[in-house]
Amino acid sequence: QETRSNEESTDESEEDESEEEPKLKYERLSNGVTEILQKDAASCMTVHEKFLALGTHYGKVYLLDVQGNITQKFDVSPVKINQISLDESGEHMGVCSEDGKVQVFGLYSGEEFHETFDCPIKIVAVHPHFVRSHFKQFVTGGKKLLLYERGWMNRWKPSVLHEGEGNIRNVKWRGHLIAWANNMGVKILDVISKQRITNVPRDDISLRPDMYPCSLCWKDNLTLIIGWGNSVKICSVKERHAGEMRDLPNRYVEIVFQFDTEFYISGLAPLCDQLVILSYVKEISEKTEVECCARPRLDIVQPLPESCEEISSDALTVRGFQENECRDYHLEYSEGESLFYIISPRDVVVAKERDQDDHIDWLLEKKKYEEALMAAEISQKTIKKHKILDIGLAYINHLVEKGEYDLAARKCQKILGKNTELWEFEVYKFKEIGQLKAISRYLPRRDPVLKPLIYEMVLHEFLESDYEGFATLIKEWPGDLYNNTIIVQAVVDHLKKDPQNRTLLQTLAELYTYDQRYGRALEIYLTLRHKDVFQLIHKHNLFSSIRDKIVLLMDFDSEKAVDMLLDNEDKISIDRVVEELENRPELQHVYLHKLFKRDHHKGQRYHEKQISLYAEYDRPNLLPFLRDSTHCPLEKALEICQQRNFVEETVYLLSRMGNSRSALKMIMEELQDVDKAIEFAKEQDDGELWEDLILYSIDKPPFITGLLNNIGTHVDPILLIHRIKEGMEIPNLRDSLVKILQDYNLQILLREGCKKILVADSLSLLKKMHRTQMKGVLVDEENICESCLSPILPSDASRSFNVVVFHCRHMFHKECLPVSNTMSSVQFCNICSAKHRGPGSAILEMKK
Repeated sequence: QETRSNEESTDESEEDESEEEPKLKYERLSNGVTEILQKDAASCMTVHEKFLALGTHYGKVYLLDVQGNITQKFDVSPVKINQISLDESGEHMGVCSEDGKVQVFGLYSGEEFHETFDCPIKIVAVHPHFVRSHFKQFVTGGKKLLLYERGWMNRWKPSVLHEGEGNIRNVKWRGHLIAWANNMGVKILDVISKQRITNVPRDDISLRPDMYPCSLCWKDNLTLIIGWGNSVKICSVKERHAGEMRDLPNRYVEIVFQFDTEFYISGLAPLCDQLVILSYVKEISEKTEVECCARPRLDIVQPLPESCEEISSDALTVRGFQENECRDYHLEYSEGESLFYIISPRDVVVAKERDQDDHIDWLLEKKKYEEALMAAEISQKTIKKHKILDIGLAYINHLVEKGEYDLAARKCQKILGKNTELWEFEVYKFKEIGQLKAISRYLPRRDPVLKPLIYEMVLHEFLESDYEGFATLIKEWPGDLYNNTIIVQAVVDHLKKDPQNRTLLQTLAELYTYDQRYGRALEIYLTLRHKDVFQLIHKHNLFSSIRDKIVLLMDFDSEKAVDMLLDNEDKISIDRVVEELENRPELQHVYLHKLFKRDHHKGQRYHEKQISLYAEYDRPNLLPFLRDSTHCPLEKALEICQQRNFVEETVYLLSRMGNSRSALKMIMEELQDVDKAIEFAKEQDDGELWEDLILYSIDKPPFITGLLNNIGTHVDPILLIHRIKEGMEIPNLRDSLVKILQDYNLQILLREGCKKILVADSLSLLKKMHRTQMKGVLVDEENICESCLSPILPSDASRSFNVVVFHCRHMFHKECLPVSNTMSSVQFCNICSAKHRGPGSAILEMKK
């Protein structure tokens, strides 16, 4: 049971892992590489952005293009090529082999260096800028690390950089820094100062360095990545402060990340801020229970200070992996394109970052069509392999297969767009599976428009099974999408089976409307009493068709019908409407009442008829009608109101006819409402009416109380009080007398208040006039003498002159004023005195 549960959990984990999208994609390097590895085995490989250089066990070096085609071949040695090195320009190559041969030569020039050592040379590394004359340097590694420099007379001068710690098995040169690995650890040397700046010992000394070699990789000019056994270290080269140097190198190395992996490391490469690790894996065979070689793994990890986070992990199927050792695998990479080459003796696999096409492939494989469609839309300018339309069609088919017909139909709008052929194809596909209803809601109705047959096919489908749905489509679809005659005939055929079906009748009316057969449509609407009948009449101007159908319209909706008739008096006259409604007085009243509300003068010839109609059907509006109408025959109205004993209306008519005393008498006798009688007397403002009211009320104590409370401001209360008989008991007499006195006092206070306001206003105006008179007066050449009418100022300014200016703003030359006969020195303006006006009045005239 435990074994079974473990297997199930493993299956689940693998299934969960399979749901995660891989980060890289893989393909074999074929063409010429396939031919080479059929007869030979790969031993090393170097990658340049322009080409590849492959070394084999039989001592051959092949130059390949990125597709694996052979472009050039070099027979370097009869034995294994250990290392190939290229400078950054790709113009110079260094090669070393197992028999001790070292060659450095130009691929496009004649310069060449040959040397044969007495021991295998495991590594060679040319200066990254070897193409430049002052950087003609390279290093070789066997038992010693030698630096060759070309000096005077183009001679190569070797110098020993390091020895005594076993074979040099890996060298990486970046900028001015050389990193190499021997049996004891990793060293870094500054080529400029010839100083070693660090020594990083290897962690697991139990592993044979020839079987589990060290992997070195420069991420940039100052960051070195070291992988050895199952340990990874990321080192950063830093400048030492001047005060700390003394006898120390001017640089030092700090290990910024360090962690262990599950498997043995065969190669390393940087990927942005992450690492790509090629791992050699051993596992126990389930059949033989013997340790054997498994497929190598390529992992992407995120380095952490003391651990790492696995981003992705892929097991690679390379040819002959069962026979390979850790040292047989190599990982090379192209910095510019994020290409990673996994080299094994019998196979070369290229790993590259997945692009948007690969992402869409994975989404489609996982049937995530919605996400795939979205990704394609976002990256439609960059994707090369996929088309948005193809993905969309696959998505629609997927939804149909799942039975999600409505969603599939909805997606058709976005995916099919304006492609009429695809639309029609999809419609027929939905018809085959019996789902025309699902796609009906989303069919295009404008730009594009499909063949009429498509829409007719859908309408027939609804007509056979869903009348309501059919009616909805007829309302929503423009009538020019299909052949209206065919659909009308189909509806008529169905109505023969069910003549009273309201849905079909209403739909038939709409179809007639589309076909401009408005008369038939109107007949159906009126039969159904449908609300759209008024809209139809207005929209298509069908007033000539309803002249004999006014009663039907009024019965259906009198409010709307009357509004429509009144709005279109020029098409259906008032006389015609009244005539049509002659036998339906209640409807006639509704029409005439609304007509009167709109305009009191229209329909004046029917005001006499309206009196009877109001009296019969709408008494509350009779009195307002009598008040507002100027064409109402008063005698006829009085007769009708008296016959029906309408007291209020009779009182109004009597007063309007000048018989106020009879009206007052009717109020007192019929209504016995003293307040209404007093109000009526106030409206008429007739002393005789007040006298009649007092005489009628004098023997009725409640009426006397009402009079005392209300007549104080119209009639002298003393006249009423003197007539009250001695000993008569009057309810609330004291309160009434108090109110009379209070009203009198209030009148006195109001008069006093008005007097004070008048005095204050007079004083304020007097002060204002005084301030105005005291202001200076502008005298300039535009002013004239009011007597001689010549300019008030002389033309010669040097000559003395006298001017008199009055408060009224009139100006005179002094000599033009008449001599006063009185002894007083006070003079007055002759003009204002003659007009008997006060001072300052000229200012008011100027303002006016």
